[in-house]
Amino acid sequence: MIEESEFALKGRNPDVLSCIANLSNDEVFTPPDFANRMLDSVAEVWAANNDGADIWTNSEITFLDPCTKSGVFLREIAKRLIKGLEPEIPDLQQRVDHILTQQVFGIGITQLTALLARRSLYCSKHASGLHSISQAFTDDAGNIWHERMEHTWQSGKCIFCGAKESRLSRGGEAETHAYPFIHADSIAARMDEIFGESMKFDVIIGNPPYQLASDGGTRDVPIYHRFVDQAKSLEPRLLTMIIPSRWMASGLGLNEFRQTMLSDKRIRQLVDFPNAAEIFPSVGINGGACYFLWDSQYSGSCEFTSVRSGDSIGPSKRDLDEFDVLVRDSRAVEILRKVLVHEEPSVNAILARDKEFGWTSNFAGFHQQEREGDVPLHYIRKMKRLVGYIERGNVSKSENLIDTWKVLVPAVGSGREREKSGIDLVLGPSMIAPSPSVCTQSFLFFFLSSESEAKSLQSYYTTRFFRYLVSLRKISQHATHSTYQWVPMQTWDRVWTDDALYTKYGFDSSEIALIESLIRPMEVPVE
Repeated sequence: MIEESEFALKGRNPDVLSCIANLSNDEVFTPPDFANRMLDSVAEVWAANNDGADIWTNSEITFLDPCTKSGVFLREIAKRLIKGLEPEIPDLQQRVDHILTQQVFGIGITQLTALLARRSLYCSKHASGLHSISQAFTDDAGNIWHERMEHTWQSGKCIFCGAKESRLSRGGEAETHAYPFIHADSIAARMDEIFGESMKFDVIIGNPPYQLASDGGTRDVPIYHRFVDQAKSLEPRLLTMIIPSRWMASGLGLNEFRQTMLSDKRIRQLVDFPNAAEIFPSVGINGGACYFLWDSQYSGSCEFTSVRSGDSIGPSKRDLDEFDVLVRDSRAVEILRKVLVHEEPSVNAILARDKEFGWTSNFAGFHQQEREGDVPLHYIRKMKRLVGYIERGNVSKSENLIDTWKVLVPAVGSGREREKSGIDLVLGPSMIAPSPSVCTQSFLFFFLSSESEAKSLQSYYTTRFFRYLVSLRKISQHATHSTYQWVPMQTWDRVWTDDALYTKYGFDSSEIALIESLIRPMEVPVE
């Protein structure tokens, strides 16, 4: 017989699962306190759907973590059930055996994390071992399954996760990162195979792997959305996961996932942390992190909350699909509506796209000394803005834009300051490039007809109004063409100021105060 303290881990301070280091930035351990926050949300929604019933007193509810690492979700679920089921199953050993064999299930993402999760849940890496708190299992895995999987390569990529064969085709005992939950033609059939015929899970909860390195490490392929989609296909009653927030506005290959998430009326709660360090203090996740709660019995607006520096904004009822990307600050929605109601064309109509002149950052064929027939070439190297020269005839793309005045803006701008302090420049400083000129992909640029127009647009760029509207779509340091979509076109015949723009769009004092609390002032450069 086990003692209550053996499983409840009473007297252990600190919790061992709050002390272990992450394996990598892709596979991040969930802090116990945050896991319990998510479980509180599960219990709240369950009660709302079931006439106030306490989910932790139900001996028939099944839970699955399909991407378990430390086992924290499974352990905290079991602890709650042990307390909640005491009136129904008074004998502690019988209660523990029932919970561990009939209610709590997991799939390890690697062999190592499967062992760690078993140690957390069963107090032994072997579920049937001598030191396991349950002697009801006949095999070492118990209900935390893991089996080494291989990718299925087709044309150099895995058909299930999109991983590159050149990066992850390994021999021997090396970890393949072919996660079992998403490497299956039929996940329902796999669950039946692993856990028993017609297995059905009421609650799915987890913190999936976030990405796989690709393209020589220069581009990381998101993978977390595949876990979300796969979990939905199992049709649980409730689903909650922690995932990076970049899906809300950007992310490689995430357009379809974003549209699906924003239009899914079953997402009942969404809690966003623009600074992911508020969840994972030791891990850098560019763009923040969030967790959502998907409720199969719900259809309606989402309760959206944004948490900054420990302060919660919300929850507020939001239709997530009001715009093509998610506005992460609910206070910004009315400001954006006041701008968009004017139905003015976007400033990105005069904004060049990435690689407008066809060069990458490692361009060649230019020189430092100007020759007859050359045009200036603006580029950035080692964080310095420099000018070289290139023959006009070597410009093979967008030749029509060579003889325009340009306002050059860095393609990679500010972003981390806001995560740390709540206030940010959003964009890097601009500069005017006279006609004729070209630039590398280090810059985007606005193209205009004259110097006076360029100076007018540059004054507009420096306003808090301009940069605030950009910030609503800019979720990482990269400012792409689409990032500027909500900035309206103006006439380029004056110096633009925030006061003039606030008046034009009818912002009230609280809206102005919000903008100015988030966006740092920027001076118009002296050319």
